[in-house]
Amino acid sequence: KIVCVFPFSASTCRSIKIMMTKFLPLGLAATLLASTQAADSATRSVTSRLMVHIPHSLFRDQGYEHREALFGTPPYGGSIAQTLYYADSELCDNVDPTKGFPTREGNTPWQAPFILMVDRGGCTFVKKVRNAQRAGAAGVIIADNVCLCTDPECKNEFSTTCETSEPIMADDGSGSDISIPSFLIFKRDADLIKTELKNNSPVQLEMSWSLPSPDDTVEYDLWTVPTDPLSKTFMQNFRPLANALGTHAQFTPHMYIYDGQRTHCIGNDGANYCYTLCTNNGRYCATDPDNDLDKGISGADVVKESLRRICIWKYYGEEDGVGDPWWAYVSEFTARCDTPEYFMHDDCINDAYQHAGIDADAISKCMRDSGGTEGDNDNSYLKMAISSQSERGVVVLPSAFVNNAAIRGKLSSSSIFHAICAGFAEGTEPDICNSCGRCPDAIGCVNSGVCAGTPYNPAARGAGGSTPAGTVSTHTFAFWMLFVVAAFGGVGYWHYNKTREDMREQVRGILAEYMPLEDQDGGNPMDFAGSKSGTVPLFS
Repeated sequence: KIVCVFPFSASTCRSIKIMMTKFLPLGLAATLLASTQAADSATRSVTSRLMVHIPHSLFRDQGYEHREALFGTPPYGGSIAQTLYYADSELCDNVDPTKGFPTREGNTPWQAPFILMVDRGGCTFVKKVRNAQRAGAAGVIIADNVCLCTDPECKNEFSTTCETSEPIMADDGSGSDISIPSFLIFKRDADLIKTELKNNSPVQLEMSWSLPSPDDTVEYDLWTVPTDPLSKTFMQNFRPLANALGTHAQFTPHMYIYDGQRTHCIGNDGANYCYTLCTNNGRYCATDPDNDLDKGISGADVVKESLRRICIWKYYGEEDGVGDPWWAYVSEFTARCDTPEYFMHDDCINDAYQHAGIDADAISKCMRDSGGTEGDNDNSYLKMAISSQSERGVVVLPSAFVNNAAIRGKLSSSSIFHAICAGFAEGTEPDICNSCGRCPDAIGCVNSGVCAGTPYNPAARGAGGSTPAGTVSTHTFAFWMLFVVAAFGGVGYWHYNKTREDMREQVRGILAEYMPLEDQDGGNPMDFAGSKSGTVPLFS
């Protein structure tokens, strides 16, 4: 769901029904165009790097310029360094892993794990990466097919057309199943790498990610709205993780509010042209979650609940950065009141207050003192929310940030927990990160104190920096190898000593059998071997 500017103009708002059914898709397109610069800035906030290690002729100290996808799950704090294959295709339809470059003897398929380069065009970025993921790729590089206008050498050499900026690798709305990361690389650089691959030369490429790690405290933020389904699941599940991290991780929730003034929901005559989508006479707006302006949950209802959550956080979470009552209220509200009948029902909201330990009078006072939602006036907290989201350049909901770096991929409790643990300065991680920071099921690990799955290794140079199901981690393998070597060494040493002792016993037995006892007259016990009393010696 792409958002940036409230997608309604004064002319379209005169006919609300037409606006909702016809103009909204156009508004979303305008949103993307207006937000390109902000989104590009947010993409750059993650410290990712693209390096070519083999051949050395393609190595660059600072890596290759690229754009990171807004979908997929990068291994924050880790890297993927694998052989690169070029599919020689846009990878939009049938995927043939026996083709591409470098060519393989007998047309053998691409050998996993690998990174796959595919051409831009023909279908969405999500579809390309999904097809590569199904083919076994650990990561994907999209090779651009249009030069940048700021690169005259590329334009003159390869094409007569150009684009002013690289496209944003946005989710097309179906990318929640994508688990591998992907980059877009500029055309001139991509052509150099493709030339090497087409010459059947091996190329090893590394994709790496790091989060800013300034100190022993991590800051994480979430931009969302009360009706977003992904955020509901996350906020219901993340509470034990937030408490386990404690004050080591400082959380700030943000409610996304559309700016009604900027998009002329307030007419020249002072009327609210956006009907039930806005509060404060058209100043603060939200989309209608059920797309029915006459009944159900309205956009204005969403704005009111957003203000309520802002006040609960300011009263119960802003000071310590943990805000357990805020998490409790969100869970209680979602479980009890998240239906059209009860979304704005006072009794249901008070019930959620009571179960979460919230002072209802204090929150009501906060909402009134900030400016409320009913009058023809500003609300200081809602106005601040619009300013904050504009400064950060939020274009996708929900959006999560750790140490001001945007977190890509599907919003989940484990992915955010892993990113937070990767954001601490080295040696300053809290104990919970040392015990559960690499566990696939972070919630289960925190609740039980034991990681039930195989911990993933964020620094691993493998597929996604993780240990696949059914395999063992590097540390576990090394421990058991050392144990087996020590065991065999001990058995070998015992066997050597026992064999040596047995040989000694056998020698003693042989000597005792063939060596006669000393004569009673005190003669030499070896005299039997020589001449005695004229007899013939035994040895001559």
